[in-house]
Amino acid sequence: MVNQFILHEFGERIRFLRTQKKLSQEELSFITGFHRTYIGMVERGERNISLTNILVFAKAFELHVDELLDFKGTDSKLSFNDYQFKKDN
Repeated sequence: MVNQFILHEFGERIRFLRTQKKLSQEELSFITGFHRTYIGMVERGERNISLTNILVFAKAFELHVDELLDFKGTDSKLSFNDYQFKKDN
């Protein structure tokens, strides 16, 4: 599903940015105000987060939202072409 793809890609992006800045999940939790376990769930693609929380992550990484949502830097094994919208079935 597209939803799982997007959640996975976003989680990979957050993990990539966090490790680039040499931050632990706990350190990122202090910056964002989110619980460490929540950050782990986001990174694993287990949480569908709100736009408000996306903005918090963008601010924490000192990025604009469009930069945060640029998934080209992740090491994804998935391809958007592997997924279909519900109406495509």
